[in-house]
Amino acid sequence: MPTTSAQALDTIGLWNLAAERPDLVAVVDPDGTELTYGELAAKANAYARGLRALGLEAGDAIVVLQPNGAELLAAYFAALQSGLYVVMVNWHLVGPEIAYIITDSGARAFLAHERFADVAVAAADEAGLAAGTRFAVGAVPGFRDVAELAASGGQGRPDQRTAGSPMLYTSGTTGRPKGVRRPLTGADPDSVPAASTWFFGIFGLAPFDGHVHLCGSPLYHTAVLNFVAISIQLGHPAVLMDRWDPERMLELIQRHRVTHSHMVPTQFRRLLALPEDVRERYDVSSLRTMIHGAAPCPHEVKRRMLDWWGPVVTEYYAATEGGGTAINGEEWLRKPGSVGRPWPGSTIKVLDDDGEELPPGEAGTVYMRMGDSSFEYHKDREKTEKARVGNLFTLGDIGYLDEDGYLYLHDRKNDMIISGGVNIYPAEIENELVLHPKVADVAVFGVPHEDWGEEIKAVVQPADGVEPSEELTGELLEYARGRLAKFKLPRSVDYVEALPRDPNGKLYKRTLRDPYWQGRERAI
Repeated sequence: MPTTSAQALDTIGLWNLAAERPDLVAVVDPDGTELTYGELAAKANAYARGLRALGLEAGDAIVVLQPNGAELLAAYFAALQSGLYVVMVNWHLVGPEIAYIITDSGARAFLAHERFADVAVAAADEAGLAAGTRFAVGAVPGFRDVAELAASGGQGRPDQRTAGSPMLYTSGTTGRPKGVRRPLTGADPDSVPAASTWFFGIFGLAPFDGHVHLCGSPLYHTAVLNFVAISIQLGHPAVLMDRWDPERMLELIQRHRVTHSHMVPTQFRRLLALPEDVRERYDVSSLRTMIHGAAPCPHEVKRRMLDWWGPVVTEYYAATEGGGTAINGEEWLRKPGSVGRPWPGSTIKVLDDDGEELPPGEAGTVYMRMGDSSFEYHKDREKTEKARVGNLFTLGDIGYLDEDGYLYLHDRKNDMIISGGVNIYPAEIENELVLHPKVADVAVFGVPHEDWGEEIKAVVQPADGVEPSEELTGELLEYARGRLAKFKLPRSVDYVEALPRDPNGKLYKRTLRDPYWQGRERAI
């Protein structure tokens, strides 16, 4: 892969690099096709001109339903230079769910892919989108080819260039998702926001510096999209995977001399499950910062990754809404289990139910803020206000700060089990059970109990080749007894073929828990 030279270090930003270094590789598609900065900028310009020709203006929104690839990134950067909000849709959603997002966001154009043709048609029809606003990569009935969009607006850059923004929808695990809509800045899209270079600086990632980013998760995820977009803006070529595979990832790391990536603990576990001779087959010495977040990582899994890759494994805790913490590998070995200290400019506080700040070591609800930034949940002032105390907001996580300001998380408040008046954190139980060799994945939650209010239920996805049985249940519970206090032990174990997780590792626990509470109301 081509690398940058010292003379280009002062030039960052897609369009600036396209002008000065048009032949520099910006993206490697999942099929291995390389797209240069000049080519990516030209494609983004064509999309932007076409959207303008449709009548879209600054503040309007587009919805994108596409797999990882250059076409998705072209649509993203088209919006970024046109003052548009761009909504990347989870392609696991069904037609009515996508139709809701199209309608809720007020989208005036829909860019889909033929891989999702059926759901795209259903969503567009239900949302009542006009035929002239539907475009697709490949053949989708009733959709125009995106090439028509790209060819419809003349030549060169679009007129009236101004910075747009992603509009990201929060998870729908507790009701319909809500869009996080930030005010547009009116900035020049050629200027990379200082926040982007600052954010990468948290992880030691400077512009150029021989960096190559590997993207193994779907770009509809907030963090995944941010890491790829900022990488490209800072001169880091982005290598895209369509579907993540552990050995394929190692192969790409070796081939492209990858330096950084954004991962989730599920991927760590699958990498560690590879036979040792397979893991040793690939050279991963190029790795400098392998960033993980989105889900709790069992301590033993984290230690094994640090043993294998060295102290390049960095963890963070953050929110789409803004703010967060980070901790590098060396720090984590001193503070095992912590998700780190606040980013520069970020505020982290732990409050009780009355909104009062708690002292170090005492658990409560974690609240945060990023500088003076603000946001609102689109069309949901009640949810916005409910998540706030003063100028702080919460995701509903429970945790505590130690004397040195390091944050430790217990669990989501909505996931906490209250059994006999005792607070029990499922993540702690899950982190132990998942280490059993016969367990591929596990979820723990509370189910109704007449006397205690709730009792602990474990739902297990057995490892490949392992059959559910009473003997397996006995083995798992005996294993747990040696690692957990008696009041934390599951009272029963159920089995499923696969837990409901999205490709980024997020568990839809409510999907598992709700059937047990049919006709009952949880206290939380």
